[in-house]
Amino acid sequence: MNYINKIISVTLILITLCACKTDEKAEIKTINISSEKNSQKLNPNAVYSKAEFIIKGMTCEMGCAKTIEKKLAKLDGMKSATVDFKNELASVEFDISKLNPLTITKIVSDVSNIYSVENMQIIKAAYDAN
Repeated sequence: MNYINKIISVTLILITLCACKTDEKAEIKTINISSEKNSQKLNPNAVYSKAEFIIKGMTCEMGCAKTIEKKLAKLDGMKSATVDFKNELASVEFDISKLNPLTITKIVSDVSNIYSVENMQIIKAAYDAN
């Protein structure tokens, strides 16, 4: 029994010595991450409109608001899309030749049937992107 205790003690000491970290500094790596929002090329000649609306039915910021924001941002013709979970408010800027308020409403509703768009207001009527 004494022999087994010595083996266990020596093993634990060796593990402890081998597991200790040295004072080497951690290597810092920088990586580039492309933005999902502006990964598509915007047409410089497009005419954009801005709208704000309320989204009812969201229950969390990451699962609901961010999912809706990403779906909207990926749409062809969407210049920008933000969803504010706390205020249940969304703001989008879109190319009027590719998107319209009804399409945007449908996209939000298609994410989940619990989401509904209310009180959509056009904040900026169509304007030139330049």
